[in-house]
Amino acid sequence: MSITFETERCRVRPFEENDIEAFMSYRNNLDWMQFQGFKGKKYLEYKAALLMQPKFADGVQLAVADRQTGELVGDLYLKLEQNACWIGYTIAPQFARQRLAFEVVTQLLLQLQQAGLTLVKAGVEEQNLASIQLLKKLGFTQTGVERSELIFQLDLQEIVSRNKEK
Repeated sequence: MSITFETERCRVRPFEENDIEAFMSYRNNLDWMQFQGFKGKKYLEYKAALLMQPKFADGVQLAVADRQTGELVGDLYLKLEQNACWIGYTIAPQFARQRLAFEVVTQLLLQLQQAGLTLVKAGVEEQNLASIQLLKKLGFTQTGVERSELIFQLDLQEIVSRNKEK
């Protein structure tokens, strides 16, 4: 599966060392990141985690950059687990409310589908209403609760069936 793809406004790619300061800026903003893990770390901890050789079974953090400027606008998280891919997404506060998460995750779902994956999952804190709304808008349904997170999933085969019916 390719870990690089583009949307109308963004490029998703592996992290580069020059992304780390911008990543730290929003990841260490504890108010903004109240519903996220992987935060409040030091430069070298982020560098070690972000610049390693990606292994989808262990979880991969990908940069979401502005297509025109290359500026980091957020990140994606992917982890393959049995027959599913867990996803996570974060947009930096200065780029929030511009529909970037919707744009990037929509394309991510297409990439996962083209790679032959059939099930996508996401865990969301119950109070993270913006993320819950995004997942529902993308067609995810809540399937349970694990470790205080609401679990949402999307069957990518159902999307194919729905698109064929249209």
